Amino acid sequence: MGDGVLVDGVLAPGATIGILGGGQLGRMLATAAAELGFRCHVFSPDGESPAFDVAAARTISSYESQQALAAFAGSVDVVTYEFENVPAETAEFLSGQAMVLPGVGALAASQDRLTEKELMRSLGLEVAPFAAIDSLDDLVAALERVGRPAILKTRRFGYDGKGQVKIGPGDDPAAALAAINHHPAVLEGFVTFTREVSAIVVRGRRGETACYDITENVHRNHILATSTVPAAIQPETAEEAKGVGMRIAEALDYVGVLAVEMFLVEEGGRERLIVNEIAPRVHNSGHWTQDGALASQFENHIRAVAGWPLASTARHSDAVMTNLIGAEADDWHALAAEPGARLHLYGKAESRPGRKMGHVNRITPKRG
Repeated sequence: MGDGVLVDGVLAPGATIGILGGGQLGRMLATAAAELGFRCHVFSPDGESPAFDVAAARTISSYESQQALAAFAGSVDVVTYEFENVPAETAEFLSGQAMVLPGVGALAASQDRLTEKELMRSLGLEVAPFAAIDSLDDLVAALERVGRPAILKTRRFGYDGKGQVKIGPGDDPAAALAAINHHPAVLEGFVTFTREVSAIVVRGRRGETACYDITENVHRNHILATSTVPAAIQPETAEEAKGVGMRIAEALDYVGVLAVEMFLVEEGGRERLIVNEIAPRVHNSGHWTQDGALASQFENHIRAVAGWPLASTARHSDAVMTNLIGAEADDWHALAAEPGARLHLYGKAESRPGRKMGHVNRITPKRG
């Protein structure tokens, strides 16, 4: 353990926060932590992790090495993570030696799409029709109930469109199962939505909860392209979306930033929300908060896991966040010169198609 823990468990400046994962989210968490006087120790198997550039300490090791994990746990005052696919065994091992926030239960719920959807249903939240798929017979029967088109998704380890396949009229169910290597899966009914929105919620150690303004998201090729605030939705729908996010955070006894992605469906002039999925971490659709809110999602995540009071989630400007994918980041000079644009680059050595290299926040005066 570090030496920055007060008697009630609140971390004092100078304490060390351990971060599992060394990607751009870890990088931005470590930067936010440094601004509050914390040190960060980043644990990642990738020696080229961009978070290493801004961390006080690093461990390069597999997530399965208990020796490396034990040394890591002994050097930090709290452990958090930047991505939800941390092996469950890793989180369980660390939780026996250090405080891990968000907790292992929240991580487990988000790692399994079936568990996640059953949780939403138990909370009375609307989700797309779904069925568990363990065999071809399961899939054929589920398609009869759910209908086509439908989306077949692996239960675990899917993000940015990975691990899923659309099944339309005439498509072969066996081929769809083969496309996901026959992994345990969930079949989801296709939702005809008007917009995709997300709630970025933060919950502190004492149960205090806040939510940023609801974000409207546009995806291209299964990767987030833009996030816009304010979302073009009715005020009562925005309040409902915030309530959904905070309700889920409370049910999970969550600590830190939680993202809840939802579909907005319009029927007869009325709007309703369908929960798509949750992410137990800071989230791409919350990057606008770096420049459009009084405190970013990254600062609030650090505050929450450190036991500090949460900062205001108030938005002071309108914002459009645009992801820079692959070679789009090569236009950095023009973006840096653009009035009202705030450029954030991730320090990745090589741009590849589909790889997130940075983002730009375009800020304008607040109108709504």
